[in-house]
Amino acid sequence: MYTTLQNVLAEADQLNMAVGAFNTHNLEMVQAIAKAAGNQKTPVIIQTSEGTAKYVGMRTLVAVVKSLAEALGVDMVLHLDHAKSWDNIREAVDAGYTSVMFDGSALPFKDNILGTRRVVEYAHAAGASVEAELGTVGGTEDGLVVNPDAAKLTDPDDAVEFIERTGIDALAVAIGTNHGQYKSKTSINLDVLESIHQVATKPLVIHGGTGVSDADVHKVIDRGIRKFNVGTELLVQWNRKSKELYEAHKENVSNRDNVVPALEVVQGIVERKISLFKNIR
Repeated sequence: MYTTLQNVLAEADQLNMAVGAFNTHNLEMVQAIAKAAGNQKTPVIIQTSEGTAKYVGMRTLVAVVKSLAEALGVDMVLHLDHAKSWDNIREAVDAGYTSVMFDGSALPFKDNILGTRRVVEYAHAAGASVEAELGTVGGTEDGLVVNPDAAKLTDPDDAVEFIERTGIDALAVAIGTNHGQYKSKTSINLDVLESIHQVATKPLVIHGGTGVSDADVHKVIDRGIRKFNVGTELLVQWNRKSKELYEAHKENVSNRDNVVPALEVVQGIVERKISLFKNIR
């Protein structure tokens, strides 16, 4: 079923697991992510940056994800990730996205509240869910570098006030992860996460999931993480496989022969992550 972030995270909370949220960079990747979820019989969140949404087309993405959700018989959410533009958020909601993230993390606290409330009012009126971020996750977002010196961990007291004043459905927290990290594993501040988990009344989200070790995945899920973002690992492995194939094949070889194996790599990664996020030990 094509559904909302709020619905899949409520189920994840009941089962003490996280739902994988996987960034697609093109229409082909959507199919690989969806097939992985179908094989795992587990809900999935397919998310796009503002750039990818514009490149593929928001209504096209909505139509494809809806169709795949029905065909594969699993719950799927289409989520606009790290959106800063009000116009893009409104366009996504109007197109039929079931979830949007307003990223006001670089704004002063009160401005973040005001901007998030505006998005919540519009999205909720259309039946869509809203994620917001408090604190700053460093690294790279959609090709843009976030100054690591600007990274700021989420304050638990601020999290309580922010949730109460905005009415969001999920809160992305800064606990030491970095966007774009894949060559090493990050050092997560589990004490900060536990403190947030004790007081937060909404599901928590971790960004920069590629840099989280398998052992830490279980630890953060046990401390309230219900949405687990993974993007960089898919992109890196897609590019590596594609480069290998395009260099090896002749120019008149069907493009399918270069794309399909790369999709199989992506599907395998997503399946493994979904299985891990079920938090079964």
